[in-house]
Amino acid sequence: MNDKLERGMGAIFFLSAAASILAVALICFFLLVNGLPMIFRSGPLTFLLGKEWSPADIPPVFGILPMIAGSIYITFGAIIIGLPVGVLTAVYLAHVCPKRIYGMVKPGVDLLAGIPSVVYGFFGMAAIVPYTGNSILSACILLGIMILPTVVAIAESALRAVPEQYYRGALALGAGHYRAVFGVVLPAARSGVLAAAVLGIGRAIGETMAVIMVAGNQARMPVSWLKGARTLTANIVIEMGYAAEQHREALIATGAVLLVFILIINLTFSALTRRKA
Repeated sequence: MNDKLERGMGAIFFLSAAASILAVALICFFLLVNGLPMIFRSGPLTFLLGKEWSPADIPPVFGILPMIAGSIYITFGAIIIGLPVGVLTAVYLAHVCPKRIYGMVKPGVDLLAGIPSVVYGFFGMAAIVPYTGNSILSACILLGIMILPTVVAIAESALRAVPEQYYRGALALGAGHYRAVFGVVLPAARSGVLAAAVLGIGRAIGETMAVIMVAGNQARMPVSWLKGARTLTANIVIEMGYAAEQHREALIATGAVLLVFILIINLTFSALTRRKA
């Protein structure tokens, strides 16, 4: 009976894993099959490095370099703002925060993950845009806040997974509390912190609604942190509702490029993790 139960559970787990892999494969297949023909018809270099996006022209012009640059600028700025704050918050929760305060701070951080993107967008319009305008900087600040729950949760788990002997050994060698935490425990958890950074990048580069509300959404090359820009995701959402024929194919191709970005980020993280191991 136990053997049959174990085989049955094993089959269920296998099917669950296969369903997850199948879902990813179908998404990749759909985007690549529908997007690659448009990329090759326009010319890969023209599509990827073109600086003009004019679907209304005759013939239409589709160049997504401004959106690629906007996505990179905004994601980079969000990580610069959110990653240090998130890691330091994780260090505080894991090794500094008293239990009584932890019971208040941790739920507050977790609550940030449940706030809808549109609410973050309204917050950005009311509290950030009046000071920095509809700009790249506004989007960076807002996304820096939005990635905090992801970064804090992953980094805190990594810090707590470091064996207690590391910390106690550092204390035995004469290190103080903070030197032991930052000099021994945090470096030992670097793979988890790197995972937090990668997931934060994924969240930032994939965010749409909040970015649309604060970034300005000009389909042009970024010229200043205080000027507007458009990301790949924003480009798809803004124009997909009325796109047709070549225009629609170009937006699907934009999604395929975004998918490739995410795959490159994940593969880079896997390679770095294996090398560090």
